[in-house]
Amino acid sequence: MQSNESQEMYLETILVLGKEKEHVRSVDVANDLGFKKSSVSVGMKHLREKKYIEVDEKGYITLTPAGKEIAEMIYERHQFLSEYLMKIGVPEDIAVDDACKIEHVISQESFEALKKRVKKLK
Repeated sequence: MQSNESQEMYLETILVLGKEKEHVRSVDVANDLGFKKSSVSVGMKHLREKKYIEVDEKGYITLTPAGKEIAEMIYERHQFLSEYLMKIGVPEDIAVDDACKIEHVISQESFEALKKRVKKLK
């Protein structure tokens, strides 16, 4: 069974690719993440079973409302954490990499508290 982290990563990738391209396919996800197509295929199967994505007969992937909600939550965390880390002096490549790790483990409560605190500092 796949971890929540890998599922969230797939969903976020589908969301981001969907902003860049008209259609997203498993091969696009594999290329973006640098994963084997077979691994991504298994991941997409799990996401379909959980009703987070739908895949049409052409292989185009669409996020369901539940999948989009998770993807947008993870994407917001990623954007916020990356920007915050860069603002406090972390080099961009490290900030983006660290944000990618943190976004999957931080609780919603901690994330909201961090956002609130940063907003007060502005």
